[in-house]
Amino acid sequence: MEEHLAELARLADTAGAAVVGRTSQRIEAPTPNFYLGQGKVEELKGILADVHATLVLVDEPLSPVQGVNLEKALAVRVMDRSEVILDIFATRARSAEAKMEVELAQLEYLLPRLTRMWTHLSRIRGGIGLRGPGETQLETDRRAIRRKISVLKKRLEDVADHRANQRLGRRECPSGALVGYTNTGKSSILRALTGDDIFVEDRLFATLDTLTREVDVGEGYRFRLSDTVGFIRKLPHHLVASFRATLEEARAADLLLHVIDAGHPSWEEQVEVVDKEMRNVERGTRNESGSIERKRVIYVFNKADLLPDPEAFLAQVRERYPHAVLTSSVPPSATDRESFRAFRVSRWGGVDELRSVLRTSAQALRPVAQIRVPVGDGRLLAALHRDSEVMAEIQVDGVVEVTARVEAWLLGKLRREGVEVVLGGGL
Repeated sequence: MEEHLAELARLADTAGAAVVGRTSQRIEAPTPNFYLGQGKVEELKGILADVHATLVLVDEPLSPVQGVNLEKALAVRVMDRSEVILDIFATRARSAEAKMEVELAQLEYLLPRLTRMWTHLSRIRGGIGLRGPGETQLETDRRAIRRKISVLKKRLEDVADHRANQRLGRRECPSGALVGYTNTGKSSILRALTGDDIFVEDRLFATLDTLTREVDVGEGYRFRLSDTVGFIRKLPHHLVASFRATLEEARAADLLLHVIDAGHPSWEEQVEVVDKEMRNVERGTRNESGSIERKRVIYVFNKADLLPDPEAFLAQVRERYPHAVLTSSVPPSATDRESFRAFRVSRWGGVDELRSVLRTSAQALRPVAQIRVPVGDGRLLAALHRDSEVMAEIQVDGVVEVTARVEAWLLGKLRREGVEVVLGGGL
């Protein structure tokens, strides 16, 4: 409970509010009127008067009736966790796509609350002369919101199609998506791998817009990585749904880099939150046989500088995640120069091990092959240039020897068609 309230306090800070107190109540079930018990509501009145607070944040989702009743009883603004997250997203959205996604989530959050706030109208008997202006306004508002939701969904579908076309037009190289809980250091890792000036901030939801960069992982291999919006516990389901276009990057990636804050006391719970959401993403990814395609996941434990014994920690987590990687994409927390220097020269002082893992993955996903193609087979040569990364091409005795990085599915197809293929060295 304390961890949940601490996270709510961080959300409040990100949204621009100053936390002046916190309280909790253990109840068997939420009350229909206030969510809290009547006695707790009275206690809250006294606390608000003492600290002169103007806003109450509730860590659980409130129904429209509960929210309205609490505001009337406490005489201050009341927001639940979902509304706070939506407010943060609204202030941090930068691109046109992110703004559309946030607006869609806000409207879907508002629609049922607009409906329930007008439930008293259902008690008025219908008929000529009894349909009041309030009922007319309700129907007008509902139609306007539903129309706007429909328009935004269509626009976001167009964005998803545009992204898919962009992916098809990109240079062939393996792709990965950085996913994880909010504020685990995904953007910091991308900055460390690329050396680019990427915006990084030690706050929740610093990244809302998807950012894609190509990373040199050594030995001539490159990897295309996309930074995605972070997840959080109790994330409103309609907010996840509205970010479908953004999550398409994760769905289309060859592998996922699940970034974890190794120094966080509840990292196991954060991992489960992200894994649950990514399983939902995978349900929409099916291979040619129609079965769900399981992506390879590399668990990247970041912020190694916060660990007292990185070696022991890595040995422990590898019992559960055999291919886990430990990194530190930010300067260590040590203040004295000697500790700083010792940390930088250790194997945990950067992202070199992650770069090595990405290079191995790139070699496995797109191995170098030499392919013999008859000179007259222009169709096959065109297919190789379209679907693989051609590195060299020479003509010997009526045969074109093509050296290329080829995906596994294409290698299998070539061999089934009787094309001569050799992996690695010369023919």
